[in-house]
Amino acid sequence: MSGNQAWESFIRGLASLGGSSGNARLRAELGWNESLYEQVKVQLIEAGLVVPGRGRGGSVALGEGLADQFSTPDAAMTRKKPGIPPHEAAPKREGVGRKAKIERNTSRNGANLGFEAKLWQAVDKLRNNMDAAEYKHVVLGLIFLKYISDSFEEHRAKLEAGEGDYAGASPEDKDEYKAENVFWVPKEARWSTLQASAKQPTIGKIVDDAMVAIERDNPRLKGVLPKDYARPSLDKHRLGELIDLIGTIGLGDKENKAKDILGRVYEYFLTQFASAEGKNGGQFYTPRCVVQLLVEMLSPYKGRVYDPACGSGGMFVQSEKFVEQHGGRIGDISIYGQESNATTRRLAVMNLALRGIEADFGPEQADTFRRDLHPDLRADYVLANPPFNDSDWFRKDDDVRWRYGVPPKGNANFAWVQHFIHHLAPNGFAGFVLANGSMSSNQSGEGEIRKAIVEADLVDCMVALPGQLFYSTQIPVCLWFLAKDKSAKHPGERRRNASLRDRRRQTLFIDARKLGTMVSRVNRELTEADIATIAETYHAWRGDLVASTPLKVGSGHRIADEKPVPSYVDISGFCKSVVTDDIAAHGYVLTPGRYVGSEEVENDDEPFEEKMTRLVATLQIQFAESAKLTKLVAANLKGLGYGG
Repeated sequence: MSGNQAWESFIRGLASLGGSSGNARLRAELGWNESLYEQVKVQLIEAGLVVPGRGRGGSVALGEGLADQFSTPDAAMTRKKPGIPPHEAAPKREGVGRKAKIERNTSRNGANLGFEAKLWQAVDKLRNNMDAAEYKHVVLGLIFLKYISDSFEEHRAKLEAGEGDYAGASPEDKDEYKAENVFWVPKEARWSTLQASAKQPTIGKIVDDAMVAIERDNPRLKGVLPKDYARPSLDKHRLGELIDLIGTIGLGDKENKAKDILGRVYEYFLTQFASAEGKNGGQFYTPRCVVQLLVEMLSPYKGRVYDPACGSGGMFVQSEKFVEQHGGRIGDISIYGQESNATTRRLAVMNLALRGIEADFGPEQADTFRRDLHPDLRADYVLANPPFNDSDWFRKDDDVRWRYGVPPKGNANFAWVQHFIHHLAPNGFAGFVLANGSMSSNQSGEGEIRKAIVEADLVDCMVALPGQLFYSTQIPVCLWFLAKDKSAKHPGERRRNASLRDRRRQTLFIDARKLGTMVSRVNRELTEADIATIAETYHAWRGDLVASTPLKVGSGHRIADEKPVPSYVDISGFCKSVVTDDIAAHGYVLTPGRYVGSEEVENDDEPFEEKMTRLVATLQIQFAESAKLTKLVAANLKGLGYGG
């Protein structure tokens, strides 16, 4: 079978199964052996015609746009051959029903900035048949090791040169590295040592020994790094190839640190592994655009930030980025987290350590409901994406956290909400993701708990998100924003000379379901402009952005360089400020669509009488055309021997 024939057969088979399929099922459909199947699959993925799909068992799907093109496989292959040119980019969204008069930033919000995607393709090719959940730790552990080794070697070179502040310093003094927040890397763990041994059959044990040595000399990393590279199931030849591949990329030197090369690679790989793992990927990864939206809305300039279901630590990384981008310093915020999954917790520790971010994750992994690792913490900001609709959770009926009602055993949503409230400081804010059902469910007392929280005047803002943002679920989700104090008493640490307006007994509803751009057949992203639209609407409503002249926000305008933004007004179909009495009249349902109404249709200013006359005249012409066609069809039928 030629290469072109194999590609054609693969795509035909995948199209006949609906455009996506598990690897085992498609392989059986094609009748191929595993070696041929994997070879062709890798080629098609590298060509961009097929993408890794969802599910732990491994699956594939037609690349973006190909599903429609191959909806009729027999016809499709007559006009499509291997080497299909890149698909045209999807048209960019032009806001929410309004013309943008200010220049807008519609760039995508992912981490795919060029080389990361190429590196991922090469790395994924070496995965062979290994499960993505397993391979994730192999790759990310090596990337982390390469980074700290690069950082170490760069600082070591400065010490050996002995110039300026480093005059007389010893390159073998561990304290010289600690003083610069650089991890000490013993000789046997340095990347040059690993790469020199990459072709040896013992490379797995060499890597394990390197990880052990690094943890031994850096207590902060104790128990964090993966140390099972010597296991028999890991192909040592492919491991050596992977080490050689990662060795071609500079990660930890000064130039690449400035470009955040490692951060981009690590984040992009987390995204890709989440996509490859499908449902299970959501256990450790929240899409970057959702994290950025939460952070932009809460604006954590200074204070204690807490995530009790922190996954791989994305909320913390984005919070630090926010502080730096707005003129603050790393260290202006203190980070507290908790994670129940041991391997995911290690991802979070590495994720923050490689960026030099200090965090308190507690002594070990632990279930937040069973064992709260930060019982006395009162956070200025809570950001979280807890498990949706979790029915397998531990509940203690007399828990002090259940101030607004005991949550049902069959769903932990309002256990999480009350946990967040319990840990808020007197002036604290919380922003978190929940399933849409949390806004309206009345099952098992959830409606009464939601009522109590609304009546306590804690709900500041509700945002309905578009679908398909998450790799882990197709369940529609929303964002909750809570404020412990809605009065105008405190200025907060948000923006210079800014204070919040009195918002007591008011809640903002934002319906963002029409925003976002499809970036694949199954996933959507919020663009930078979408995030700005939502966040600036909230900030204008809250009053922490100084307004100039009244102008509607929420229309997709991108306000650059921290300039004053418009004052808030309601926009039909997008946002509305609602008093608590109106929420009570709707049974304490918090679904934004119930309050924002329908999007306004632009008025064409044509007088009604004139429009009606014109429309009736058009309709009469269409009636006449219809009558002519009816006679023509009847005549044709009569000529064929049908009709009277």
